Amino acid sequence: MLQQDYILRLIREFMAALAKALEKKEFTARREELRQLYNQYVGPYSFYFTAPIDDVFDAIGQEEEQKRLPKLEMLAELYYAEADLVSLPDRERLLQNAFTIFNYVDRYGGTYSMDRLQKIQNIRKKLESEGS
Repeated sequence: MLQQDYILRLIREFMAALAKALEKKEFTARREELRQLYNQYVGPYSFYFTAPIDDVFDAIGQEEEQKRLPKLEMLAELYYAEADLVSLPDRERLLQNAFTIFNYVDRYGGTYSMDRLQKIQNIRKKLESEGS
């Protein structure tokens, strides 16, 4: 029970930090803030920004079972947010990674989320408009 409370608190803290990062007006400040969120909540930015999605799942698969889905969802949120700050082909790759992870969490997570489903639809539209 304490572990679950900790994870819920961590997710709330992450979402608040992400919202604060996205409020930054300056592009470089927003991008730097996102890098810090990767490092603080998910793992090394240098790995997660460039790693193929299979390697991402392998890395997070090493986490304790209770932390896997929340960590994946935080990563998907970071990919989704950062995709708007980069150009092709990184944009397309980040959107595809976010789409894959959100779908995985939606399928295997125990929580229904309208916000997650909306993001899946938004990503699908963005990828279709970019010709993916």
